[in-house]
Amino acid sequence: MKQMITRLDDELHARIKAMAEAEGRSVNEFVTETLRAAVDRKETPQERHRRLRREGKIISFKPEGPVPSREELEELMRGSGTAVSEALEWTRGEW
Repeated sequence: MKQMITRLDDELHARIKAMAEAEGRSVNEFVTETLRAAVDRKETPQERHRRLRREGKIISFKPEGPVPSREELEELMRGSGTAVSEALEWTRGEW
C-alpha cells in the first residue's frame, strides 16, 4: 500500500474531517473512497466540460459570428506586433 502526502487548506481539511466524522469513518477512509470514486467515474470530454461549467470551474461562450481560422487570424494580426511594441515603448517613456 502506498502513502500519498498532499497539501490542503485548513478550510478544506476541516470540511473533509467533518464529513468523515458524520459518516463514522476515518479521514483516510473517506479520502480514499472519494478518490476512488473520482478515478472510477467514466465521463466523456463533453460530460466533463458540462460538469465543470455547472461547478463554475470554467466558463465558455458561443461566438456571435463565424470563428476565423488560424491562418485568417495571423493575416488579420500581421503588423500589429510593431504597433503594440511602439505603444509600450511610448508609455514607458522610451521614445
